[in-house]
Amino acid sequence: MVEQDRGLGEWEFIGRRGGDVAGLVRSSVIAAVPEALRAAEEAREELRFDFLDDRAVLTLLRRRHDDEQDMFQAGLAHGLPLALVGFGAVIYWGGVAQYWENSTNRTVYTAVAAAVVVTQLFLFVRSALSHWGDPVRQNLRARAARYRQIAHIARGGGADIPAFYPHYGPYPFAAHFRPEADELEQPGSRASDDH
Repeated sequence: MVEQDRGLGEWEFIGRRGGDVAGLVRSSVIAAVPEALRAAEEAREELRFDFLDDRAVLTLLRRRHDDEQDMFQAGLAHGLPLALVGFGAVIYWGGVAQYWENSTNRTVYTAVAAAVVVTQLFLFVRSALSHWGDPVRQNLRARAARYRQIAHIARGGGADIPAFYPHYGPYPFAAHFRPEADELEQPGSRASDDH
């Protein structure tokens, strides 16, 4: 099993903060707070997900970690080259190219450097949009965000829940629930793997 390869216990997932292992707060703890129970029941209808099913929530949190890792890897794969190429082009211009006597050479350098930077920027944006805009991933993020809200309601109501649980942020973007995307999720896909 993949989770055993990661060193995770049966009810553990990897939290966002530094890759620390976190334990699942059981649904009975959340449901003991009436406001949280009500929020979970309302969210179940709206987001088509049982927020009081421990196995489903654990799978959700593990998938959300994988989603975050995928976004980070994609950002690194395209963002780092973009930064290096852009920085290198500016430094070379400032130290060498602007002092060339031939304006044609400066123009050619500027055109080539701009083309390379724009290409790198295009690849970065395309990669970001494919991760942020994927409707299955957006549903995953929307459900994870709502679960976090429910857990915080329970914590505010006196439940013994760690601060910031489940350790993912509040997703200001790319976390819109798209009902039609439930049918797009295919067994065996990265976003739908049960770990």
